[in-house]
Amino acid sequence: MPGRSAARNHIKFIFMLLIISSLILTLARPQFGSKLMDVKRQGIEIIIALDVSRSMMAEDIKPNRLERAKQAITTLINRMQDDKIGMIVFAGDAYTQLPITSDYISAKVFLANINTEIVSRQGTAIASAIELGTKSFTQDTEASKVIVIISDGENHEGDAIIAAQNAAEKGILVYTIGMGSPQGSPIPLRSGLAQGGFMKDRNGSVVISRMDATMLSKIAAAGNGEFFSASTGNVGLNQLYNKLNKLNKSEVESKVYSEYDDQFHYFIAIALLLILIDLLIFERKNPKLDRFSLFGK
Repeated sequence: MPGRSAARNHIKFIFMLLIISSLILTLARPQFGSKLMDVKRQGIEIIIALDVSRSMMAEDIKPNRLERAKQAITTLINRMQDDKIGMIVFAGDAYTQLPITSDYISAKVFLANINTEIVSRQGTAIASAIELGTKSFTQDTEASKVIVIISDGENHEGDAIIAAQNAAEKGILVYTIGMGSPQGSPIPLRSGLAQGGFMKDRNGSVVISRMDATMLSKIAAAGNGEFFSASTGNVGLNQLYNKLNKLNKSEVESKVYSEYDDQFHYFIAIALLLILIDLLIFERKNPKLDRFSLFGK
């Protein structure tokens, strides 16, 4: 092929390498320079105190009271944006399961691990849960603070009404959600994955666990909050969250982020320019230019 130019093929090959390199740099999305951004988050702080006593395994709310409550809490977390959340579990004692945080992913992980075996001592110490929740909020913040008690209301330990009053005096609202029905339901006994009958009292009678709406209503009233009764299809957290959204939101967190400027558009421009030049370079010799000899005699 006498008309083919070897030099031009080498030049086009070099251009192709430069084009590919520019496209790779474009896809890498290089960023140079930075600017500081102060991001402030406004919201409220919510402590959820979840009853994990054995009575929460009653199945008058499907699949059972505890699992239905956990599903509702997950839905609540999914709706949160700039608020902070913490979790307390309680039965005969109360323990912090998750310190107050804005890390919603961690909150879901901790929530998934909650079961009735997480607290060894049985009972329903609502007062202890409220007292622990009162101490668990962020110090020196003006954000609205809320404690949400999720329980069947069978309070056996301490004076929950006095604890709720003490919390209200500190500006903390106490809401309650009753899990279960007034008619009640027996408490299943499980051995591994198999069900082994129902819990019985000392006389051999099957224990019926009933939701104590009266007690939970009194606790909520003492804490300047409100009582919600759960049902199979609605636990009450949606109504609660709508009310919480009306509370005054204050700055709960302020962070400074470094934001970098994208520079990839320079490399895409170089790639387009090189492609255009490559299209203008032909592989065959130009007869009109062959008459010129720049280096000949």
